[in-house]
This record gives sequence, C-alpha cells and structure tokens, in this order.
Amino acid sequence: MKKIPFIPVILMLAVLTACSANSSTTPDSGVEGKVLIGPVCPVEQQGETCPDRPYQATLTVNNPKGEKIVQTETDEDGKFKIPLEPGSYILVPESTDMIPFASEQPFTVAEGKYTQLTVAFDSGIR
Repeated sequence: MKKIPFIPVILMLAVLTACSANSSTTPDSGVEGKVLIGPVCPVEQQGETCPDRPYQATLTVNNPKGEKIVQTETDEDGKFKIPLEPGSYILVPESTDMIPFASEQPFTVAEGKYTQLTVAFDSGIR
C-alpha cells in the first residue's frame, strides 16, 4: 500500500479552505438609507409642521441593463442596507398601485463604501 505524504495533503486542504472562505464573503460596500412617505397631513396649518414619515417598502436593485440583482424590504422605520459589489445600479421602489409612488434612482457603489440614499414616496394627499 502506497502512503500519501501528510504535509502536502494538509497544505492542499488549507489552500482550498482559504479560497472557499474568500469567495463567500459579503462585500464591504453597497447602498443604505431610508424610505419616507409624504405628505401625510391632509391640511397643513401655518406654523404647524407635518414631516414625512418612515415607510416600509419593497426595493429592487437592478443593474444598468434592467436585470434584477436583489430585492429587499425595508424595516418598519423605513431603513435599509443592501451589500453590493462596486458598480452602477438602479434602485426601483416597488408599488402595487399608482399611489404611493416613488421614482427610480440610479446610484454608484464605490469600493469599501455604502452609498446613502433617501427614497421619497408620494402619498397622493393634496
């Protein structure tokens, strides 16, 4: 019976383990921000403020060709954080009806940074 040298086998396993660990890491870049909806008061009085409120929404990130990369839902405070590789993307706020509505936002992710975005949904209240 032929013996396999012990040291080369351990080195090979160490290299394979290191390679697989690096390929599954989460990028340290992406997009994050908040989603707001407004106006939320049907009638504003002079001297009174009626700030936009956080809004829980579904967001889709597409590449510049319009292909879906990822879809996520914001938390109850309207906050989101999506890890992405550096590059150009389009954030698409999803809506099941015509109102509320928010516009698509193109954005760029730089290496090692999170791009900050605020998504403003129009409630339709006038």
